[in-house]
Amino acid sequence: MKEMVTYLNFDGNARDAMQFYARCLQGELLLMPFSEANVDAPPEAQDRTMHAKLTKGSCVLMASDIMPGMPFQRGNNFYICLNCESLEETERVFAALGEKGKVTMPLQDTFWGARFGLITDQFDVNWMFNFEKTRA
Repeated sequence: MKEMVTYLNFDGNARDAMQFYARCLQGELLLMPFSEANVDAPPEAQDRTMHAKLTKGSCVLMASDIMPGMPFQRGNNFYICLNCESLEETERVFAALGEKGKVTMPLQDTFWGARFGLITDQFDVNWMFNFEKTRA
């Protein structure tokens, strides 16, 4: 496993939250709104945050806004993101943590060049899997 990162979800205020955390933690913040991403998002989502990454030394906190109208519940708006070292590790850990859980997004190739998927385990903990594939 390369790293384990906490990933937060917000309902339209990810930018404000992450700017606050960056100020408090004195970290470096990268923000990408849906309008700058290569995705098909509705007009009302364009100003929302597609991806935010706050770094301070080796510490990382990531976040995004949900799509307008998607269910959102405070207190259950986080994922543990596993950045895996190989496709085999990704598939093995995805299957293991998904046992008796719910696959919310099957592992699939993404526009950012990763193999990515989401599960909620049998204890209602949300997991995000990301394996960055090398480009040829």
